[in-house]
Amino acid sequence: MSIIITQSYKAPEISEKEIFRYLGCPSPDVDTRALLSECLAELRTKLIYKVCYREFNLKIDGEVCDFGAFKVSSRGLAKNLCGCKKAVLFAATIGIEIDRLIARNSRLSPAKALMLQAIGAERIEALCDRFCDDMKTEYGKLKPRFSPGYGDLPINIQKTVFSQLDCPRRVGVFLNESLIMSPSKSVTAFVGIAEGR
Repeated sequence: MSIIITQSYKAPEISEKEIFRYLGCPSPDVDTRALLSECLAELRTKLIYKVCYREFNLKIDGEVCDFGAFKVSSRGLAKNLCGCKKAVLFAATIGIEIDRLIARNSRLSPAKALMLQAIGAERIEALCDRFCDDMKTEYGKLKPRFSPGYGDLPINIQKTVFSQLDCPRRVGVFLNESLIMSPSKSVTAFVGIAEGR
């Protein structure tokens, strides 16, 4: 059985354009840019960038993806992983501090809370992209990442994901009874390792 690998990253490069896209503000004014700078300065020492992952052998039979330790029935995931004999399952997070700041500012400054939400979305996506870039270096071509809740992949597969990756102990990410992750700026996903490296 494969081992779980835990990795910490330095902060990926920030894309202000992506932050403003998540904010729904493609042409920000001076005040919005100033608010972004204020939030980024406040977050500079508060975010962590952690990933845990595990490699699995993969067999696909119709809609069933067999990872050896568990099976998943999903037409979308099977299509995404078609042609792969191995896959990586990972969990990534930027930590709980941004959730605390969002909660605090939801009462004090809704505009700042929205900006923090947009920054958090950009940061976790940047971390996932960085991780997948590392996987490309190690494995060669990858399929696009595919997360629980996307398409017909049921959200309740999160229970299996968390048990396979030991997310609470490895990266400090927890799953509540409603299958919501905490910290909220966290992602789990399957990534297929394409054949023909």
